[in-house]
Amino acid sequence: MKKIRILVCDPIHDDGIKALMEAGFEVELQTSISGSELVEAVIEYDALVVRSRTKVTKEVFEAGIRLKAVARAGVGLDNIDLEEAKKGGVEVLNSPEAPSNAVAELVLGLMLSLARRIPEADSSMKRGEWIKRRLTGSELKGKTLGIIGFGRIGYILGKKAKAMEMRVLTYDVVVDQLMHLVEEVGAEAVSMEELLKESDFVSLHVPLLPQTRHMIGAREIEVMKESAYLINAARGGIVEEDALREALTIGRLAGAALDVFEKEPPEDTSLTGLRSTVCLPHIGAATEEAQRANSTIVAKKLIELLSRG
Repeated sequence: MKKIRILVCDPIHDDGIKALMEAGFEVELQTSISGSELVEAVIEYDALVVRSRTKVTKEVFEAGIRLKAVARAGVGLDNIDLEEAKKGGVEVLNSPEAPSNAVAELVLGLMLSLARRIPEADSSMKRGEWIKRRLTGSELKGKTLGIIGFGRIGYILGKKAKAMEMRVLTYDVVVDQLMHLVEEVGAEAVSMEELLKESDFVSLHVPLLPQTRHMIGAREIEVMKESAYLINAARGGIVEEDALREALTIGRLAGAALDVFEKEPPEDTSLTGLRSTVCLPHIGAATEEAQRANSTIVAKKLIELLSRG
């Protein structure tokens, strides 16, 4: 019987690789493989393991005559051509449960950074300045957090925010199916308009789909308070960056925290360079715990799928 071969295209935690090898699969690591190289190589493999760097395109699926599965060690699937996968009968797996707490904790950190002006205070100290009188911030207690998308991350973030005595509003297109979670957290399900209008912090937790691309643009920002902060640790394309840059430049919003961008890394620094922004290089899931979970969860799912033949 031919041995099942798996190509790991991006770095994942060793525990997942170990699990795949112990299951009897042949695992090869090519963690810097290019798109054109993948099209040539995929013919030899039964499964691919990727993160966000590798794009699994139509050309990859067409060339992958042995391909049975693509496993994304992480949440988003926007780097995988799902239509082509379905057409070719290729299973697409991911691990949305793995990084949820890591991302929720990061968002909480970003909220504190914005409210207490922590990055500005730190950079001023490194310049040898003492600008204590200019760094009056605000507390999270008593403020309103609006969570757009109340899935795993939104739910965990809501619980953490309530523990900090914040009011939590949430909007989700399938909120009726999530009401038990909304009630468990002690949040309030509201319309998008009401959430934008009343929130001091708006945090985005939706996937990047055609219907969510640029869901936060000039019109939505206009509804928000001038004292509000926008946080995006989901996907870059959800926010219309030109509109956000304009709003921050003219003082229409107090600030923004971004862990994701439409183009990564961003070539234009006119948004990331603003004093009113806190910007990170897509590190939402970059914790030891989340990376181990990403790796082991997709490995387990792959083993179950491929062992069934």
